Amino acid sequence: MIAFVATPIGNLKDITLRALEYLREADVIFCEDTRHTLPLLTAYGIKKPLFSCHKYNEREAAERILEHSRKGEKVAVVSDAGMPVVSDPGSVVCRILTEAGEPYTVLPGACAFTAALILSAFPADKFTFLGFLPEKAEERRVLLGRYKSARETLIFHCAPQDLSAYAGWLLEAFGDRNVCAVREITKLHEERIFFRLSEGYKGETRGEFVLLVEGSREENPMLALSPREHVAAYLSLGMEKKEALKAVAKERGIAKSELYKLTLDL
Repeated sequence: MIAFVATPIGNLKDITLRALEYLREADVIFCEDTRHTLPLLTAYGIKKPLFSCHKYNEREAAERILEHSRKGEKVAVVSDAGMPVVSDPGSVVCRILTEAGEPYTVLPGACAFTAALILSAFPADKFTFLGFLPEKAEERRVLLGRYKSARETLIFHCAPQDLSAYAGWLLEAFGDRNVCAVREITKLHEERIFFRLSEGYKGETRGEFVLLVEGSREENPMLALSPREHVAAYLSLGMEKKEALKAVAKERGIAKSELYKLTLDL
């Protein structure tokens, strides 16, 4: 049997009775980093063989997990904090297990971005979780472009050293908006800081962060058109085709080359 087990995101008491029971019964535990998992296990008197499962060895780890499970052993998969797979290693493992026809289950628990959403007091009836932004500028630009007109709250994970960069990227993509930065969730120094993207983040930069950005308050009527109609509309307003393609690509979050193919005869 295989289970993906949620672990605390800060406070060690934020673990379910079911998760503790499973970890105590497990034959092996696959974890992102033994240095993070050992303190949790030690706190609850659990001693088990630990194997690594991180983003650089997921495929190899998945094969070992399969081997243990097929021998009838009980396997637990955990990340450093929170739910495995969600902005953490594990998605490759899930895919390989599914392709192999090996069943697995999930033991739910602590989740940083849902806690941050409630702390922010931003609308929570609809939201989009985007995790960490891509490292490559073009991939980042395209991704953010897709959500420029989204009305729901947007949620990002952010490392402390990237706070200034994130504020700049989000300002460029969305314009000035309200943001809530939540750090040290469930820990002694848990804090939420509200600011405008144009002002930048000026608070404490220690700890892990969740950034919540308010949704768009203005609907772009052009997005109701097809990409081809969108370009044609700008051309009808007197815009040069090169500039029209650039503007539409940015507003829709798609590549100019893709638009160019759709508008060769315009």
